[in-house]
Amino acid sequence: MKVPDSKAQDDMNKEARSSYFDFPALDVSVAFPQATPASIFPPNVSDYYRFDELLTPEEQALRKKIRECMEKEVAPIMTKYWEKAEFPFEVIPKLGALSIAGGTIKGYGCPDLSITGSAIATAEVARVDASCSTFILVHSSLAMLTIALCGSEAQKQKYLPSLAQFKTVACWALTEPEYGSDASALRTTARKVEGGWILDGQKRWIGNSTFADVLLIFARNTTSNQINGFILKKDTPGLQATKIENKIGLRMVQNGDILLKNVFVPEEDRLPGVNSFQDTNKVLAVSRVMVAWQPIGISMGVYDMCHRYLKERKQFGAPLAAFQINQQKLVQMLGNVQAMWLVGWRLCKLYDSGKMTPGQASLGKSWISLRARETVSLGRELLGGNGILADFLIAKAFCDLEPIYTYEGTYDINTLVTGREITGIAGFKPAALSKRSRL
Repeated sequence: MKVPDSKAQDDMNKEARSSYFDFPALDVSVAFPQATPASIFPPNVSDYYRFDELLTPEEQALRKKIRECMEKEVAPIMTKYWEKAEFPFEVIPKLGALSIAGGTIKGYGCPDLSITGSAIATAEVARVDASCSTFILVHSSLAMLTIALCGSEAQKQKYLPSLAQFKTVACWALTEPEYGSDASALRTTARKVEGGWILDGQKRWIGNSTFADVLLIFARNTTSNQINGFILKKDTPGLQATKIENKIGLRMVQNGDILLKNVFVPEEDRLPGVNSFQDTNKVLAVSRVMVAWQPIGISMGVYDMCHRYLKERKQFGAPLAAFQINQQKLVQMLGNVQAMWLVGWRLCKLYDSGKMTPGQASLGKSWISLRARETVSLGRELLGGNGILADFLIAKAFCDLEPIYTYEGTYDINTLVTGREITGIAGFKPAALSKRSRL
């Protein structure tokens, strides 16, 4: 059989196409007028037990301000950017105007929010878009908080004010290709030289890294064999960050691979408060609480979307909300949201009182993520065919929840952290392979 050349094949393909083959897609509101897409975000109806009354007036005002911004500024554009896997840089000034970057940090232009206020902010952003929420968490709850807790006074004054206003953006680089859950075994090295340090190694899955102005890098001190932290500036010689392609979740977040080849870092940019892996846990304890509120926010948005959709969409001559099986699923989702919110709120109060343990934070993150997975899956079922379209939020939320279920400690690792706390036995590594767990 003779195979046609590429030009002949192209001509054959064109002849086989219809005259309308290259027409643009119909706008979803025209193609499916019976239900409102997520670009016009639904009202919040998930606060069934009136948890808003547990918040202070300041926290209520913050929630309202963020909700209005996200629904007006982000909801109309999020599907377009998510589909293209591009970050919407145009929203950064609008997020900056919310004054939430820096969360609980006091001074240096930071908002000095309560831990509950910071958590509510996380949920309200995630309710509309999880990618924007992750962007802020990496920047604020990881990078900025590390500088606040582990940086020198000069470093705090130098970096935090501009980061608090989103005039500059930060990332936080701990994970490596060979070390994810076992992050304490990282291999990136920091070698002391005159006037500073030489860093060599590789990082992976680092959010914001491709465009960050400030990069916080964790590396192993070749002299002490302990983990140290360093502040790098973008375009430092020997530093390279490239985008990880083909993600199915948090597609707007620019996760990157970072390569460090003979990178010189001045002594003034070493974080003096990071002298072992345990020092990173001071940051992770807070960030894990914040991450637990992301699935809460996602589930709130999914419930709100399903609630509106079931009342708008009709089949068999009746709205979908009239069918018993759909009501059962909707109520199950609502119950999940109430329970998740209460666990998240209690975590905040335990943290405030200084009583929160690592096991409690881990159980909160893992359990809330699991319930959110169930909630979003039910939402996917309720929307039928439209449940696989990002235009109606659920498919997007379904995909975005998967990386959140994994990062900041996978579900399994977080259960092991709690398991160690309640049994006194570490189960991270088989005993035959290690006498003592690194964690």
